[in-house]
Amino acid sequence: MAAPIPQEEFPILEAVINIRNRLTALKKDRAEFIKPSDVNNLYQAVVKQVTKLNDVRDDNTTYNNRLDTTLADVFSLLSLFYLTIGKTRDTPAIYCQIASMRQILNHMNESAVYNESDLAPFSRRLVELRQIIQHDSENEMHPQALIKLLERQLHECEILVKQMQDSLAILSDELMPIHQCLVSLRRQLVALAAKEGSHKADLKPIMEELRKIDSTRVDGKFLGPGGVIPPSQVICSSLLEECFDICQEMKAQDESKHVASSLKPLYDRLSELRAELESLVLTHRWTLRETDLFNYSLSLQEIDRMRVDGKFVDSDGIKPPGQFVLLYLLRRCYGLIYRLLSSSEPVSEELMPIANKLSTVKKCLNEVLKYGGPFDPRDLYPYQLALYQIDNMRQDGRFVGADGTIPEGQAIVLAHLNECHELLGMLREAMDSGEAEEDADEEVETVDGEDNPQATGDQEG
Repeated sequence: MAAPIPQEEFPILEAVINIRNRLTALKKDRAEFIKPSDVNNLYQAVVKQVTKLNDVRDDNTTYNNRLDTTLADVFSLLSLFYLTIGKTRDTPAIYCQIASMRQILNHMNESAVYNESDLAPFSRRLVELRQIIQHDSENEMHPQALIKLLERQLHECEILVKQMQDSLAILSDELMPIHQCLVSLRRQLVALAAKEGSHKADLKPIMEELRKIDSTRVDGKFLGPGGVIPPSQVICSSLLEECFDICQEMKAQDESKHVASSLKPLYDRLSELRAELESLVLTHRWTLRETDLFNYSLSLQEIDRMRVDGKFVDSDGIKPPGQFVLLYLLRRCYGLIYRLLSSSEPVSEELMPIANKLSTVKKCLNEVLKYGGPFDPRDLYPYQLALYQIDNMRQDGRFVGADGTIPEGQAIVLAHLNECHELLGMLREAMDSGEAEEDADEEVETVDGEDNPQATGDQEG
């Protein structure tokens, strides 16, 4: 339950709600590209309110009232706006990435299904985010209030990763291969459980592998060399038992064909969200505005909060079958959002159509160069025209926005443009050398005919 709001915080709450409404309206406006100046004005307004909040709050107290939840929404939206305008390496842009990472890590930690290779990408990304914050802090590019907020959230993620790594460190060398195999098998099972139709054929080899692992135990214990019982038995044994439980639930589902009727609405909603997010992963370069992810995050958080002691319950408080399927879909959606956030390029929304067009032209030119000729100037004309049109968009060598500002991502777009010009030059050279060789062959044929009149006469005869 949220804590009450002190009287002195009410004006700040009203201002923050107003900012959230302005951000939401800007997010919905598709008539024009998002202007960096609009985002910066809203950012400065947020900073002003955070500064006021810091003045009335005690640094040593943890707060959790409506103002905090509203501020979290504002920071999430603002962070997504920074990604949209291409400022991916600015401190405000990493708020949503940290939040998404924390959600995934919490679910991984809860399920205890992970290994070192799963944690490694998160460790590397946390180091990168830490460097961004330190750089902006040292150069005083953002207020210390924001820096402190993000450092605290980043530190929470670092602690969680460290705890998860420590839990793996107690695994003995003898049990490490078994643990990795069980983690892999469990993932296969939950992915299989989320698919429609019968699972009998696909389930059989997994069950055989689980029985094979189970047969290596003696009196319920995994043994090491010489019959020694290595430590950390509980981790592997509980994971093995959970895999068997999932298998039993899947067999029951094969008989009923569906998850429990009380969980069906959640299943349908999560399946719909997963399908939409997977579609965005394929088309995000052309269709995604990063702020669109805010609504997906809210939907997932609402579903996540429905769990009681980690399980979904019906109206009677009973935990129906189908839990593994729903948790798999929920975690899959969280993972897709994080993937979309981490793959966001430092190119503003306004320059993204140009970057995408250049990327397509570059792929086509590479394919033409790969498979070679013969081709003539007409074959290269569409690519020359596309590059000519893009070149004409520049003013003094740079792409300028509709409001006269210089959008983020100039270096990346110009690098793509230069690569396309280089590829086009290579194709022209290949075409010219091909024509030169043809001319040389024709001259040789002519010379041969003049030097050997007898042969010519024979042919005429």
